[in-house]
Amino acid sequence: MRYKLWLLSVISGENRELSRVDFVFTDDESIKDINNEFLKHNYYTDVITFDYSTGSILAGEIYVSIDRVKENAENYGVSFTDELKRVMAHGILHLIGYKDSTGDEKTKMREREDYWINKWQDGPYI
Repeated sequence: MRYKLWLLSVISGENRELSRVDFVFTDDESIKDINNEFLKHNYYTDVITFDYSTGSILAGEIYVSIDRVKENAENYGVSFTDELKRVMAHGILHLIGYKDSTGDEKTKMREREDYWINKWQDGPYI
């Protein structure tokens, strides 16, 4: 419930409304298959977002590789839960319209991720 309330605050804080967003938690091999089939990328990734939004109404599917989240947490020296929050926020931010193809886009995406991760501490998400 805590994650749900937090993600709803991300959505409303970015001036969007929620229709439906499904998170699918999976493993490396499954997400690699999805990445290859739909995006033609033959590698592992931590999160893939399918956007079905219309205007400011968010809808989509967000696939998260728990294997990648664990490994990234170790590599970056952060907790599993902080890395999980980052990829969940990342998926939502993609639905909102943030991109991460260029250096500038990646910087802006990281700023918004950090902003919302820090908001976790401020909110009544219990």
